Parts: sequence; C-alpha cells; structure tokens
Amino acid sequence: MPISRLLIIELAALIALLLLGTLSGGYEQTIVTKLVLLSLLAISFDLCWGYSGIMAFGQALFFGSAGYVVALLNLHWSVHDFFLVAFAGGLTGAVGSALVGWFLLLTRRKVEIIFVSLGTLSTSYIAERLAGGWQAIGAANGLSISDPLTVGSYEMYSGPAFFYTAVALLLAIYCLSRWLVRSQFGLVLSGIRQNEERLAFFGYRIQVFKAIVFIFAGAIAGLAGALFSFHESYIGPNNIGFLQSTYAGLYALFGGPGTLLGPVLGVFAIEGLGFALSDIDVIRGIWPAIMGVLMLVVVVYRPTGLMGLMLNGRKSGPSRFARELPFDQDQSSKPQEVADVSARG
Repeated sequence: MPISRLLIIELAALIALLLLGTLSGGYEQTIVTKLVLLSLLAISFDLCWGYSGIMAFGQALFFGSAGYVVALLNLHWSVHDFFLVAFAGGLTGAVGSALVGWFLLLTRRKVEIIFVSLGTLSTSYIAERLAGGWQAIGAANGLSISDPLTVGSYEMYSGPAFFYTAVALLLAIYCLSRWLVRSQFGLVLSGIRQNEERLAFFGYRIQVFKAIVFIFAGAIAGLAGALFSFHESYIGPNNIGFLQSTYAGLYALFGGPGTLLGPVLGVFAIEGLGFALSDIDVIRGIWPAIMGVLMLVVVVYRPTGLMGLMLNGRKSGPSRFARELPFDQDQSSKPQEVADVSARG
C-alpha cells in the first residue's frame, strides 16, 4: 500500500520539530516549547472552523481561563503536579466551552456563522476586560507562578523535559484529533460543513454535533493554557483576550484550515517569521505590517494555506487531497461525500 504524501509530510514535520528542539538550547528551546503549546491552541481552532464550520474567535477564552485557574490553584493550594494541572486545565476548557456552546449553539435551531463568531469574540473580549480589572487575579499585572511542574518528585523546569513532554502531548492530541475527524463522527462533521441543511433533512441534530466538537476543542485549548502558564510562569489578560484568539485563527488560516497539521505549521511560520523580522534593525518598527501583508497574500490567493501548496501543488483540477483540504476549489466530490454520510447514518 503506497504511503500518502500527507503521512510523509507529517513524519517530516515531527522529525524536524524534534531536531529543532533537541539541537536548540536555553532560550531557543524555551521558544520552541512555547510554540508547541500554541500549536495545541491552533489545533483547537481548526477543529471548530476547519472541520465543523464554527467560526470560534474566542478560543483564547478557554486557553486563558485555564491558565488563570491553575495559577490560582498553585497560589492558594500549591498545586503543581503535572497530572492535576493538566486535568484542571482540560476540565476548565471543557466546562467553559460547554457553557458558551450551550448559549451560542444549542439555544437556536439554526445558528449563523456571524452570530457564533461575534458571540465568541465578545465573550473573549469581556473576559479580557474583566481579568484586567479584577484585583483578586492580579488585574493588569496578571498572575505569576513560582513553582515548577512536578511529576512525582521530579521538578520539570523549562528545558528538555518540558519540551519533550509538550511534544508528546501535541502528538497525542494530534493523533486523537486525526482519528476523530476520520471516524463516523468526522464524516458527519464533513457533511455539516459542506451542506448543513441536507444533513438536517436526514435527521442529524446538527447543533449537538457542533457542540460536542466545540467542547472537545475547548478542552484542548484549556490543556494548552494550563501548561503554557506554568511554562511561562505567568498568565495575564492578553492570554485570554481577542488578540490571542485572532492569532489562533491566523495560525490555522495561514497553515491551512481543515488539515490539523496546517495550524501547527502556521504557528511556527508566523512566530518564527516574527522573531526573524523583529531582529532586523531596518524593519524593526514595521515588521508586524510586513507579516500582515504576507499572511493576507497567502489567505487571499491560497485559501488552503501552506498545506495546500504541499498537498496539492496545482490550483486547478481534481484534488486527491480534498478530504484533507475541505476548502479546496474543487467542489466535485462534495455531493458524493454528503451522500456517503447520509447513507452511513
């Protein structure tokens, strides 16, 4: 059985990530670990938008709220065990997304994209303003975490141990998400994204499926936020606000929505390019504008992002990778895929 091009790209990306983190030292390795944790946030957005058609512009709400929860647990009860922190972060993200999802997705029979996008963006903005003015959680100064994560008696500071742990979690979440989107549940999500009305006609409870994937994505974002706060030894209002949420969307759009790997590549491309441009004296003051132009060019002229360039080099013609690139211009396979979903239902 021939190996798919996607699998080759996935293995190459994993090897490159391990080499990058292993060969880096000190500050550089800390930056790479940070990008790995942000990749989890990007994947959570991709599950919502790329696979389910939920324009969730508030993923940082679950990311940042989980960071605040574990920071408060550490401050008041000295909680720093890795498994407790990961559980608390994931639970916070899941509960938060369940509450938001109930209000935005389950209280209406049909939900418009603009309603969800503005609703998630508003909740993230409100949370940022609340965190910035609430003295009990540090207000604008945020919360600092002085204790390192521990596994038993081993203290896991920022370094090789934290890096390999973050990579292992990213790999586990990636594989779990890949399995989910290729399962029967994933086929339903694909049908919802392509023709929601037709799936509803066949009896599928569209909003329930959307709520489930929204909660799952929220749990991933919460896990990422909890570990991010310990890695950075800090959590602040900027980590819960709309700017962080917007970046999560940009990562996915730049790397390729609906591919899972694309958002990860988007994180390293955008943040790596940002670090490189910010060190050039001539453009130090305008490098964010340059990055914005580059991202705009990719999103407008290559909607499938970086993954589209690697998986389907030609812009026209049938795509063998339509399943991996749901927003490819080729639409010929859509009716058949929706029909397959209804037949399997």
